[in-house]
Amino acid sequence: MTKPRILYTKPSITEREVAYATDAAANGWGERCYDYINRFESAFAAHLDVTHAISTSSCTGALHMGLAALGVGPGDEVILADTNWTASAAPIVHLGAKPVFVDVLADSWCIDPDKAEAAITPKTKAIMAVHIYGNLCDMDRLLEIGARHNIPIVEDAAEALGSEWRGRKAGSLGAFGAFSFHGTKTMTTGEGGMFVTSDSKLYEKVLTLSNHGRARGQKKQFWPDEVGFKYKMSNLQAAVGLAQIERVNELVERKREIFYAYREQLAGVNSISMNPEPEDTKNGFWMPTVVFAPETDVTREKLQGAFAAENIDARVFFWPLSSLPPFEGVSANTVAYDLPGRAINLPSYHDMTSDEIGRVVQVLRDCAAH
Repeated sequence: MTKPRILYTKPSITEREVAYATDAAANGWGERCYDYINRFESAFAAHLDVTHAISTSSCTGALHMGLAALGVGPGDEVILADTNWTASAAPIVHLGAKPVFVDVLADSWCIDPDKAEAAITPKTKAIMAVHIYGNLCDMDRLLEIGARHNIPIVEDAAEALGSEWRGRKAGSLGAFGAFSFHGTKTMTTGEGGMFVTSDSKLYEKVLTLSNHGRARGQKKQFWPDEVGFKYKMSNLQAAVGLAQIERVNELVERKREIFYAYREQLAGVNSISMNPEPEDTKNGFWMPTVVFAPETDVTREKLQGAFAAENIDARVFFWPLSSLPPFEGVSANTVAYDLPGRAINLPSYHDMTSDEIGRVVQVLRDCAAH
């Protein structure tokens, strides 16, 4: 008999989300068409302790508008880690700029600040800090580099809801932050994202861009001052988002519980390393990930096969962007190329049972033992 499937992720939806979404569908029109959007943006900004938030249709859209507002355009360069999803690089390309991929640190899998600084040229317009799987970039080093070179540090915090750097929430430290509420994330609106900043000038620029280039103070109807974007979130999605942000501490803490359950049960397996949580930081652990030591000869393909045999979803570690067809080029990013071949993401949905966690751990133990 086939064992029940263990999904790698699914959202946590309660009666609150259903009630808010039902109200938005029944009543959120006319004068109330922005009610949930406004409430969601205010609640999210308050949670992050930032001044401004703009809800978007995706994190990619939030990045696109934020980079555009910083003036990123043709001929410019934006530095980011090679270990990433294409969504981080796509907006750079859309703006006519060039993504410059640098290597990652072996412990955090996030951008190597020294490599980032070495890649700075007169064309560099920004450095993007992507907090991968909830792991935090070294923001002290990056912000210091940015200040010294007068280059903004922007945060792709798509995967880092709940992560904190020295008491400040991921996404709140750079010139702006961008979040994802895709159905796989710790909190969700189905598809969706958020642009956040405490820079009021940057906020006004993005607000104008987000409304087809219509400035807030413009009195003429249907009068854009520039060509903008259409990356809006609907009131229906924001209703779900509001319910989720009201539950955010519970959602993050459950993710952390699941990670620590894995770590505890894998404590004796010395050949496995997992997401780090350096001193004075908090990891939201969106995606618990294991990396096998090179000497084990455990490969991505072996892990995929072992999990498939047990009817468990396993997600591969991100390929280096410079290895993918749209970005293909010569790369010296040895860590970014080494990690994916011996790593796997683990299931971590909120209502996972201890038995399900045990099934995942057993697959890992078996792979480590052979």
